[in-house]
Amino acid sequence: MEVVGRLLALLAVLVVGTGLRTTGILDRRRTELLNAFAYYVALPALIFVSTYDRAIGDLLSPALLGGLLFVLFTTVGLAALVHRNRDSSARRSVAIVQSYHSNLGYLGLPLVAATFDASVTAIASVVLGVVTLTQMPLTILVLSTLNGADVSLARELRGLVTNPVLATLVAGLAVGSLGVSIPSAAASGLDAVGSLALPIALLCVGASLQVDPTDVDFGATAAVVALKIGLMPVLAWVVFSTLAVGPATFTASVVMFGTPTAVSTFVFANELGGDQEFASLNVFVTTLLSIASLFVLITLVR
Repeated sequence: MEVVGRLLALLAVLVVGTGLRTTGILDRRRTELLNAFAYYVALPALIFVSTYDRAIGDLLSPALLGGLLFVLFTTVGLAALVHRNRDSSARRSVAIVQSYHSNLGYLGLPLVAATFDASVTAIASVVLGVVTLTQMPLTILVLSTLNGADVSLARELRGLVTNPVLATLVAGLAVGSLGVSIPSAAASGLDAVGSLALPIALLCVGASLQVDPTDVDFGATAAVVALKIGLMPVLAWVVFSTLAVGPATFTASVVMFGTPTAVSTFVFANELGGDQEFASLNVFVTTLLSIASLFVLITLVR
């Protein structure tokens, strides 16, 4: 019942975000400010307090790295096969990307932190870093290649280097590996700020979701849903069950891969010639349905 309560609370906050956008309270500017706070303050604080007291060797193992990359690229390959006959490159590119690009930062890590203990959260922070470093350039490559969009590789690489999530992960792992002591008051303050990541992120996701029901491709959206919140966590379950990993690594990996399509894929689609309406619909549907699928995953792994 505790898991049900948590996920229903997530759904409620998501709906509240949508309602605040509809009433004009969360307009574009206010949503951008909340997004900035979540991305540059709350989420980095959560990552740092999850990793600053742990050495990188205790968190990142060859089995974890290999398992993450295998699940990600296998899903990419299956998505390319399933969506190969979509009616336009704009829609095909978005369908492929949204079948694997997970919402690890805004939903995955905060949800893990709110549901599991510190050891699982620390592993989830590493999962976030490894997969983000892989899926973000891959998404840019897929969209720009299939849509013939011009993209500055140097600019995108600079964006990765200056990404606050990745920078904080590196800082936290460095502090933990070097054994640097962090004052308890500072750690408590960062923990309090980090606890705001999930509710603020959900408000922003709800405020960003927009659907045009006049142009719905049910088959394509169903395929995206099946791959993203159906196949991907199942594949992660099978892969990490066969690897020599501990319960914390197994739990973090499966739940993180069970998250819905990232809202950022809509932004990338908008910038790189993808089908924007289709992208918005898929974010909405995968996010809504993931409330139920994550309940099943969390119940099983617990």
